[in-house]
Amino acid sequence: MHSLFMHGLGASAARSHHPLILLLLLILLLVLGMPEAMAHAVAEGDKGFIQESSGVMLLPFVYMGAKHMITGYDHLLFLFGVIFFLYRLKDVGLYVTLFAVGHTVTLLYGVLAEISVSAYVIDAIIGFSVVYKALDNLGAFKRWFGYQPNTKAATLIFGLLHGFGLATKIQEYEISADGLIPNLIAFNVGVEIGQLLALSAILIVMGYWRRTASFWRHAYTANVAMMSAGFLLMGYQLTGLIVSQ
Repeated sequence: MHSLFMHGLGASAARSHHPLILLLLLILLLVLGMPEAMAHAVAEGDKGFIQESSGVMLLPFVYMGAKHMITGYDHLLFLFGVIFFLYRLKDVGLYVTLFAVGHTVTLLYGVLAEISVSAYVIDAIIGFSVVYKALDNLGAFKRWFGYQPNTKAATLIFGLLHGFGLATKIQEYEISADGLIPNLIAFNVGVEIGQLLALSAILIVMGYWRRTASFWRHAYTANVAMMSAGFLLMGYQLTGLIVSQ
């Protein structure tokens, strides 16, 4: 798959102007969206609700979980990279499940065990995960090191790391201990619902794109754009970490 992708595509991708425009638009959208999404931020209204809520409130937490995933462009960029070359639904389901399990475990464990990790560091790692997946799609590891990392293990590991970011933010908002576990489970259910909705839209677009001649012509540039966005995310979050000290 990767060898087919890499064979002679660099030159053809470089000659196309459309992927370059898409790359610039993607980076522009990330720059414009970063102040709102910096360090796993939660919307002000949701933040106030978390701080003031007490008792079991399943539906509101399901809604907030779905909203977090649908608006979490960093998570979606990584998942977009994961499914880029997956054609069978069972393969998509496997990788999405691995990511979901990792995300769920560390969110629950992080909040319940009161483990706090700098959200800036976690989000920088998420940016790195986007870079990693783009390089993996480009076949870079095999070409550079003669070794192909285990993609399933990497997806699970990055899922575990992704969950810690939100766990840290939820702790900062001092969520009530009354109804904590049911509310966290409801939040995770919402995250998975949001993930399925977002992935459904991505798969529809990808399914259409794969049937066109432009897919293989622009696949190289699409992954380079994704990698650039990952580097941008890393730089932004590391800058935020330094400034916050």
